[in-house]
Amino acid sequence: MRLDAVIFLQAVSATGALVAGLFFFRFWRDSGDRLFAFFGAAFCLMALSWALLGLINPTDETRPYIYAIRLVAFLLIIVGMLDKNRSRQ
Repeated sequence: MRLDAVIFLQAVSATGALVAGLFFFRFWRDSGDRLFAFFGAAFCLMALSWALLGLINPTDETRPYIYAIRLVAFLLIIVGMLDKNRSRQ
């Protein structure tokens, strides 16, 4: 795959994740449910990681700080789901 196509796909992924994050933040503002806040923050972090990959070097995903950003995003999703299930009990 050409480098231009990889950069384009990274930008599209970052834009989609940012839009999803903003939608989740709007749902959080309307409903007050903290699960939406966790998901919004996670998707914004995913957008950041994809944007950094597109700006730095999209073919070199072995950089640990980019994976650390993704790890924090997935941990936020897990914490949000655990928080939602704990609050029901």
